Amino acid sequence: MATTYAIVAADESTEISSSVEIKKMLESNDENLKIETMRKILTTMMNGDSMPDLLMHVIRFVMPSKNKVLKKLLYFYWEICPKLNPDGKLKQEMILVCNALRNDLQHPNEFIRGIALRFVGKLREPELLEPLLPTARACLEHRHEYVRKNAIFAIYSVYHHAQNLLPDAPDLIYNLILEENNSTCKRNAFVALCGIAPERATAWLQANIEAVTMMNEEIQLAVIEFIHRDASKNSAYKAQYLRLMFELLEVSSNTVVYEAANSLTALTSNPVVIKAAALKLIHIITKESDNNVKIIVLDRIEHLRKVHDKVVDDLIMEVLRVLSSPDIDVRKKALEISLEMVSSATVNEVILLLKKELAKSMEQDYEKNNEYRQLIIHAIHTCAIRYSQVAADVVHILMDYMGEFNSAAAVDIVQFIKEVVERFPDLRASIIERLMSTLTDVRSGKVYRGALWIVGEYSVEEQDIREAWRRIRASLGEIPIVASEQRNLEKMAEGEDAQANGDGEQRYYESYTRRVLADGTYATESAITTNGRSEKTHDSKFASRPPLRALILDGDYYLASVLSSTLTKLVMRYSEISRDLSRINALKAEAMLIMTSILRVGQTEFAKTKIDEDSADRILSCLRSLAELGERAEMKDVFLKETKKAYTVMLSAEERRRAAEEAIEREKNAVQPDDLILIRQFALKNAADDASAADLDIISLDGTKNGSSASQLSRIIQLTGFSDPIYAEAFVNVHQFDIVLDVLLVNQSASTLQNLTVEFATLGDLKIVERPLSQNLAPHSFHKVQATIKVSSTDTGVIFGNCIWDSAAATENNIVILSDIHVDIMDYIQPATCTETQFRNMWTEFEWENKVNISSKISSLREFLDHLMKSTNMSCLTPEASLRGDCGFLSANLYARSVFGEDVLANLSVEKDGGLISGHVRIRSKAQGMALSMGDKVSNAQRTTSIK
Repeated sequence: MATTYAIVAADESTEISSSVEIKKMLESNDENLKIETMRKILTTMMNGDSMPDLLMHVIRFVMPSKNKVLKKLLYFYWEICPKLNPDGKLKQEMILVCNALRNDLQHPNEFIRGIALRFVGKLREPELLEPLLPTARACLEHRHEYVRKNAIFAIYSVYHHAQNLLPDAPDLIYNLILEENNSTCKRNAFVALCGIAPERATAWLQANIEAVTMMNEEIQLAVIEFIHRDASKNSAYKAQYLRLMFELLEVSSNTVVYEAANSLTALTSNPVVIKAAALKLIHIITKESDNNVKIIVLDRIEHLRKVHDKVVDDLIMEVLRVLSSPDIDVRKKALEISLEMVSSATVNEVILLLKKELAKSMEQDYEKNNEYRQLIIHAIHTCAIRYSQVAADVVHILMDYMGEFNSAAAVDIVQFIKEVVERFPDLRASIIERLMSTLTDVRSGKVYRGALWIVGEYSVEEQDIREAWRRIRASLGEIPIVASEQRNLEKMAEGEDAQANGDGEQRYYESYTRRVLADGTYATESAITTNGRSEKTHDSKFASRPPLRALILDGDYYLASVLSSTLTKLVMRYSEISRDLSRINALKAEAMLIMTSILRVGQTEFAKTKIDEDSADRILSCLRSLAELGERAEMKDVFLKETKKAYTVMLSAEERRRAAEEAIEREKNAVQPDDLILIRQFALKNAADDASAADLDIISLDGTKNGSSASQLSRIIQLTGFSDPIYAEAFVNVHQFDIVLDVLLVNQSASTLQNLTVEFATLGDLKIVERPLSQNLAPHSFHKVQATIKVSSTDTGVIFGNCIWDSAAATENNIVILSDIHVDIMDYIQPATCTETQFRNMWTEFEWENKVNISSKISSLREFLDHLMKSTNMSCLTPEASLRGDCGFLSANLYARSVFGEDVLANLSVEKDGGLISGHVRIRSKAQGMALSMGDKVSNAQRTTSIK
């Protein structure tokens, strides 16, 4: 009975049903048909079917061909085809293959010799290698460098895996490197010497150390790699190695300079050396045009700054030169590193440069100017808070730009001003004065709210209160608002009547609609109709309205409530510092008139929308507070003390959080001068065990510990049962962009499992890039295989598969289905932080939202928040001061970022009613998969009824 195969090509859906048809296609004289057949055979074999009965047909009908494409496919076939019988002995047919390989190693075509030599380097069977070695050795002296460079690595591979077959390989390679003139061959020979005879490589390097800087880039990179490994073993040569590395920093190749700088920082901690290496890395950034290279080098500089604290901080101005790059990610990374490097000695220079960049952002036409401007403002904010000597100059500069910036950047400036006014009392008077003078230029409701809050809290002098009142009234316009707007409409109607033509033949009809202009201001668009013809002109009636009045008429009642609160504070504070009762009563009456006028606007057709209940209640409470001003003294404390106190507490909590983070960062690299040096052989048993556990900690790519080896046992997944003929378990090793499955296979039967193959398939954004090869597994023996799976996005994926092997009768296959492996997205989610403005911008931009209802029996709201953060790897952006206290409601913003650069946001709103916590979590992300996967994690977390 013919063996049946199902072969599907990548670009063709034709199925070949039996081995007979495959053999007929191989027997054809058509070279193209043979090439296509070989490709299909290779595809099938890579999928796990070894197709052993085709070996002789391939030898007879494919091996004699002189077609180069077919020859290349043939070598792929030799690489994966079974070469041994089930008893472990070499197949007789391979003798014919060995003869063909010997002929190819003597072929006059250099390409044929090269691929034959590469294949020799992949062979592991001594019976096949032994007859090929004399011919392979002869290729070391071939006239063409392509043959020689492949022959070197073939000899190196044979010596590495079968040393007894070629004991004189070190002498061969060493003699070759002395006589070789081709740079590629010399580099390959040096790499081979480093692997099989490091002492010979050291001797050659010592003899040619002065000439290394003049050699080819490939040789220089190989030398750097060898020195990196050899310096710790041969300390006698370390001084020479360091001098050579310094010389390599001056070569023209950026790749060599980068590797030399990295090796220097690994070989020594000398501050002069570290600073020189860091300076060269910065020069690479300024010369390279690839943005990915720039980010990689910036990451390396950041690592140097963390490991060698304060050593590279003097190079901050060199790092800031990277801001000339057009890529926003590069600029952002450079600013982040610079903020960690800034000191009291360099802060003035940094601020000066940042101010120039800020002014430049107003002039240049840059695609992401708004985002870049916010980064600069954040950097200036951070520097000014840390170093008070620059705060006065910086805050006034930013206030000058407040009216010109977009809403997001202006909001950041207002937040900065609030913090400066609170932290630096000496600057309050000048800041309040400058802020009030800029109120008429502000066009954003968010900015106006922040400015009004500052004015209401920190205007403490009588003159300041009067000036603030005057500025607010000028920005509000004529009151009552409704009455003044009605008069404007009447004047507009009178103007329309006056435009009518006296003879009645021509009439003008004008209608008004409101539009937002390009600069953010409002204007009235008037459509004028003259005898059936229409034309549109922009009128400045609405644009001429004061900014505060225009915002309220446009429906910003939250701003109106803040205005009411500010007016109330000003009246109350004025009543404390002044004895002029008539003036106090006048201010109180005017404030109450403004508030009632706003309430009327919200109930008439003049406003864009009706006033909301929360804003109306807030305004009414301010009205009642003013009406009872002399009766309830405690209301003054609420308005004049409690709000400012709450803000002070929030700033203090934020400052403590920053200090704690800096302390943790310093503690990572801190080493006490009296710390003991632990030598495990001399230590007590318990101490030695602790040291062993520490050494076995697994470090991830970003330098953080994943846990000890004992904790890694939780990542082992059992794939088959203990009673199955084959037992399999997998260790899931998650890297940054791929998953490596280390699978242990144990033959639990008393017979040999022939052509045992582990097949995997995936669901989700997972792709298998490396499949395990087929193996013969002896009775009760074990074998390890590996599969690599590429991850392209943060999403929940599933890996499933089976184990398959040939039965003794060779008529059917045995199969065991493997358990599914679920990829946890938490391996790719990392806690992160961002500013409130960035969070709000992303919340507005992200289009995917997943709302998860909450119902949990956890004892407290804060415990539930901590449990949710732990379960989702998200960090809490809500200040600690806002979460303190015991009440029945909790709201917090959460944020995390994946290793792929994907952001995920969450807003938690829960309340406790009796013993049950209820509410919801709203999750937003740019990708649907992220939102859904995080929603599943939240659902699993909220089912927990207790926290250990």
